[in-house]
Amino acid sequence: MPGLKSGPESASRFRWMLWGSGLLLAVLGATAAALGPVAVPLPQLLNILLHPRGSAAPEYLQTIVWQIRLPRVLLAMEVGAALSLAGVTYQGLFRNPLADPYVLGVSSGAALGATLAVVWRHWGGPSGAWVLPALAFAGALFTTAVVYLLGQQGRRLPLTGLLLAGVAVSAMSSALVSALLIFAGQSMQEVVYWMMGSLNGRGWPEVVSILPFLAGGSAILAVSARPLDLFLAGEERAQALGLPVEATKLLLLTSGALLAAAAVATSGVIGFAGLIIPHAARLLVGPAHRRLLPAAALLGAAFLLATDTVARLMVQPVELPIGVITAVCGSPFFLWLLRRQAAR
Repeated sequence: MPGLKSGPESASRFRWMLWGSGLLLAVLGATAAALGPVAVPLPQLLNILLHPRGSAAPEYLQTIVWQIRLPRVLLAMEVGAALSLAGVTYQGLFRNPLADPYVLGVSSGAALGATLAVVWRHWGGPSGAWVLPALAFAGALFTTAVVYLLGQQGRRLPLTGLLLAGVAVSAMSSALVSALLIFAGQSMQEVVYWMMGSLNGRGWPEVVSILPFLAGGSAILAVSARPLDLFLAGEERAQALGLPVEATKLLLLTSGALLAAAAVATSGVIGFAGLIIPHAARLLVGPAHRRLLPAAALLGAAFLLATDTVARLMVQPVELPIGVITAVCGSPFFLWLLRRQAAR
């Protein structure tokens, strides 16, 4: 496609970006694992990681690294990659630089599911750790399905209709969340904190639970790079080039919704990660999705790992929600994008 062809120079830049991102992730991961209320010296950290069954480090440091910090590091990477991949998907599909994973009601649906879980528990329902993430995930997928059905016109799925349906469903879900908070009792603070996004208290179960959705969504997007490139030229052009437009839309919407819903269900509502990172990746590797998708996944993993580390360390012993940090970073960027779009 015009404007998406790449030469040796862009290929070399892409390779350097991959190496640089890998190095950045290693440095950020080591920093996050070493720093905290109890510092882990770098030599002992390396010894713990390289000798998982026979480390010479004190046992309490091994417990801190393996049971608290390492799963949090991996989960931050997974959530950042999932949100960024969903952002690339929605921006490419809608041809809208302001689209992010919450454009189809994923965020509001997850928030509604989480609030239902807390209210249910307050009124004597199940209190297991799985209830909140399970209902948050179900709520995210349910609202996405509703948006899809409302946005349909016959057998077609106009993107404008999807956007409008997403706005309407998000508003309705937010209103229901506000109404349910009245019945949350003393658990209201838990819901509010979850809606600001946090990885506090997460562990290996969350790392494992998000992995199938991240792997499945990434695999679908890996084979959808060319269709996403074709969507940039418009639906009519894509159809003229032989792309089954409506079926591809459904596949991409499902993949993006699964990625975003899994991320939100495990970490709460973290805004702007899916908005900022795709643009940063495009500046580095260009708009071709064959390179944009892996670049966004790596940068998203690094971004969320960095923001989570800042959230943990900025005002110790209090831990800030990640959503506060990402909002501080993302709001000015969003306003700049909005102004840029208005100037065109």
